[in-house]
Amino acid sequence: MFQRGALEDEEGLALPKALPPVVDAHVHLFPDRLFEAIWRWFDQHGWPIRYKLQSPAVIEHLLSRGVEHIVALHYSHKPGMARALNSYMADIVAQHPQVTGLATVYPGEAESELIVKEAFEAGLSGVKLHCHVQSFAPDSEALHPVYAACVEADRPLIMHAGREPSSPAYPEDTYALCAVERVEAVLKAYPTLRLCVPHLGADEFEGYARLLERYDTLWLDTTMSGADYFDIPYPMQAIERRPERVIYGTDFPNIPYAWDREIKALARRTKEDALEGILGGNARAFYGLGER
Repeated sequence: MFQRGALEDEEGLALPKALPPVVDAHVHLFPDRLFEAIWRWFDQHGWPIRYKLQSPAVIEHLLSRGVEHIVALHYSHKPGMARALNSYMADIVAQHPQVTGLATVYPGEAESELIVKEAFEAGLSGVKLHCHVQSFAPDSEALHPVYAACVEADRPLIMHAGREPSSPAYPEDTYALCAVERVEAVLKAYPTLRLCVPHLGADEFEGYARLLERYDTLWLDTTMSGADYFDIPYPMQAIERRPERVIYGTDFPNIPYAWDREIKALARRTKEDALEGILGGNARAFYGLGER
């Protein structure tokens, strides 16, 4: 997918008051040095990061502008990182009741199931995986312990399993790793696993919309796909067919445009009776916010 460079679009000081309560369900929080390494990678291989904010500033930025709750994600880039990252995220969650944090684990690393269980016991509420960065296919055998741990604990999993945004700088070809059919294999093998695929499944938008119609355990999030940044038509397929399974997210702070660009576009295009769920209610249902 073609993408533009940095955008100098004007940002709002706060969310529009007419919007229903907002949960940003795709926010990244990392330790300082790892954030800086990720930004260097994006500067070279991705897009220019507009908001190079460390974790405390990320949280303050969104909450002070009217976001009611944040779902914080991170991911380990190699074996041996997960426990330290999960401890970091658990500390954030303990200090910020308006933040729900997810765990990370590197697929196939030793004790992966135990790492996930420890993270849940420490207060984390699900697992984030990234096929592109962590070099795995969704139906890989290395993922079975992670899927099993999520099912046993009744915790959701968010997995970047769409083929885009892609880059030749990733360790493997994302088009070889990722496909709608491979995600469907996971849904069939684990029929009680609550799974969310970000970016509306970019770039297989139609395929994921059809998958959403067939499986009640699948959700999609909007992250970056609805910001009119990539050179694609606005992907309304899933939003129109099953709006109750679509979750708002931003990728903040790792975005090249204004923090509220996507939510404004989403509000313009989405029917009013679906907007409340997409902007907050669906995330609350998926993550069980308020239940724990």
